[in-house]
Amino acid sequence: NSVTEGRLTDMQSCFTDRLAKIRKMIMDSGSLPTRPSRISDAWRERKSRNSPEMEVTVIGLVEFKRFGRNGDIQFALEDETGSIECILFPKPGWTKTHPVTDGLLDDDVIGVTGYFTESGRLRASDLHRPSLGAHQKATSGSDAAISVAFLSDIHVGSKTFLDAQWKKMVQWFKEDPLARTIKYFVMTGDGVDGVGIYPGQEKHLSIRDLYKQYGELARMIEELPDWVDTIIMPGNHDAVRPAEPQPALDPDVQQDYSDVTFSGNPSDFSLHGVRVLAYHGVSISDFVSSLRSVSFEHPERAMMAMLERRHLAPSWGGKTPLSPEPEDSMVIQTIPDIFVTGHVHGHHASQYKGTHIIHSSTWQNQTDYQRMLGFQPLPCILTVVNLETHAVASIPFV
Repeated sequence: NSVTEGRLTDMQSCFTDRLAKIRKMIMDSGSLPTRPSRISDAWRERKSRNSPEMEVTVIGLVEFKRFGRNGDIQFALEDETGSIECILFPKPGWTKTHPVTDGLLDDDVIGVTGYFTESGRLRASDLHRPSLGAHQKATSGSDAAISVAFLSDIHVGSKTFLDAQWKKMVQWFKEDPLARTIKYFVMTGDGVDGVGIYPGQEKHLSIRDLYKQYGELARMIEELPDWVDTIIMPGNHDAVRPAEPQPALDPDVQQDYSDVTFSGNPSDFSLHGVRVLAYHGVSISDFVSSLRSVSFEHPERAMMAMLERRHLAPSWGGKTPLSPEPEDSMVIQTIPDIFVTGHVHGHHASQYKGTHIIHSSTWQNQTDYQRMLGFQPLPCILTVVNLETHAVASIPFV
């Protein structure tokens, strides 16, 4: 539940909390060459920290960033005590996802090691992030050899909702042996198309009443077998505030559903000991606009970048509306066994440093807006993960 009053002090508390949490992760990683200093202390000592042999390490939030003419990246870093300007030049062997090539996001929390130039700028030798390491996934155990299925962005109420493919999936649930193992059905936002989400939406709606959209979604979920437990979280088309973190759907909506668990966005939960981090994924747009390696065709790259940063939506004032809660719940405090998003209407399933990366498929056909952008969605693919073996299956219903 939201506790913010929207004051400047709430925003300060949010960023202070983020910095403290991720600073500790960076320090605990054991990768820092020197103990980090507060930025104000580093600045006072700048005249003695003016050579590669006398480097200093600081940790802070990226205040602004830009690429230079010589392959470098320039940025400012701030903490509770002050800010400094930094510059980092590329080195042989750094990959295309290194920030000097890929870029940084506003309000990223990073560590910087370097020395001060005569102009007072910190010339960085490297950047530091929290360590992901080689994550060891938990399992449900052989006594609970069950599976979880993921899908997203169903958009009930839209004229482009793929009803025939949904019915095909419901029939599959009743006939296929794999379906008998599915205990959990996780929907990562935008279950309905909503009303008044964008100008001119009405002409694209088959159901123009918001509550009737949710009623139809409830009826569709009732068609699933009794052994399936459904988990529903909101997205940017749902009847909740747009600012993240988003609360669960309103009780007036929930009353039409039976045997359904409602959660907020993002949501971190355990299924028989297997930790799942579910996030609708609006911030993927910020990663696309800020990082050269990320595109809407490859949303999984944004998800990998989120894990590396240990944050789902770093940038304040970007494409993702954020609520200045005193505690930043968008920080990824625990590395998940399964990380799932939606929103972009693609599909992907792979592993990254021991974590399942799943971008859930949509149940909506190509929209006019997507057609204008030349984006082709990948609809009607159900992703199934076995909680004991972690085997992954992608079942198409197109």
